[in-house]
Parts: sequence; C-alpha cells; structure tokens
Amino acid sequence: MKKTITVSIVDDEADLREHIGGYLAAAGNIRCLSAYASAEEALKHLPADQPDVILMDINLGEMDGIECVRRLTVLMPKAQVLMLTVFEDTEQIFRALSAGASGYLLKRLSPKKLLEAIEEVQAGGSPMSASIARKVVQSFKAAPATVDESAHLSERERGVLDGLAAGLAYKQIADQLGISIHTVRNYIRRIYEKLHVCSRTEAVAKFLRK
Repeated sequence: MKKTITVSIVDDEADLREHIGGYLAAAGNIRCLSAYASAEEALKHLPADQPDVILMDINLGEMDGIECVRRLTVLMPKAQVLMLTVFEDTEQIFRALSAGASGYLLKRLSPKKLLEAIEEVQAGGSPMSASIARKVVQSFKAAPATVDESAHLSERERGVLDGLAAGLAYKQIADQLGISIHTVRNYIRRIYEKLHVCSRTEAVAKFLRK
C-alpha cells in the first residue's frame, strides 16, 4: 500500500484551490493538508503543517511565490515545492529553480499529470511540463562554458537532456538509453541539482544574457 503524500496549496484563486483539492481527495494516496491564498499566510502556517509537497503559484500579490519558496527552503528544508503557474518565461523558471523549487508545472496540465508529478517529486524526481523542460535544455546548451566548470554534464546526462528537448516521455527516454525510468529520474534530479549550483544570481544573469 502506497504511503499517503500530504500536499499544501498556495494560490490566490479560490476556485483553483478548491478544484485541486478535489483532484487530490479523489487520488486515494494523496491528501490535501491545507490551502492558503497568500505567501504571508503560507509562511505563517506551513512550517506547522509540514506537508510533503507544496504546490506554489507565482503571482500571489504583495509577496510572490518565488520569494515565498526562497524563505520556505530555510524554514522547511525537506519540503518539496512544485511551482504551479501560468508563467513560462525563462527568467521566472530560473528564478524559481534558483530559489529552491524542485519542479515547474504549467496550470494547464491535466489532473492526472498533476497527481503523477506530486508522486514523482516525492520520489526524488524533478517534474517539469514539456515546454519548460525544453527551455531548461536550451539554456544549458546556450550557457557559456565559463559559467561554472562543475556544471558540465556527463554524456549520459546530455542524452537524457536531448530526450527532454525532443519532448520524449521518461519511459521513451529510458527505452532509448537502455535504462530504467527510475534511473532517468535520478539523472534528471542530478541535472537540476547542477542547475541550482550554476544558477546563483550572477550565473542566472549570464544564462539569460546569452
């Protein structure tokens, strides 16, 4: 029997919070623990709630979701944060990942994909909508070699990135490379960890100027 994954939602749209809560309630092994309309409320209550996964919008009002993530990673270092937003521009993606988000999803994804992403991030993966993954790949390929030598990727990691760039599903990448889906997820996790290392403020600026 699967362990129940607890989830908290931070979004200023009441209807969306209600709809997502309904998806989670129907999932069986995922439980909506709490929902907040602002970053300020989230910062006040989430450390006590201790959810496994946090679904975070960006456009929250006075304090945006990215700054909220930055503060939560200090207060709750073990929590996994998934950005769930309408923004898909490169700057917002890198700001969110640099702040500590483990994944980046667009709100137009299906309920089924959202539930899969929650399970995936809890299992150690870094789920991203296909169009977001392609932007990450393009940024890696465009990055100047001087950004950070430690961020260089192995041949296998580049193979995984090429698969993401082509829009392949994890299973298709696994089949193409002759490895398991679990191994693909581990490689992706490692890739995004490297991205965090090289996307500190100065490095992000270099990525975006390229």
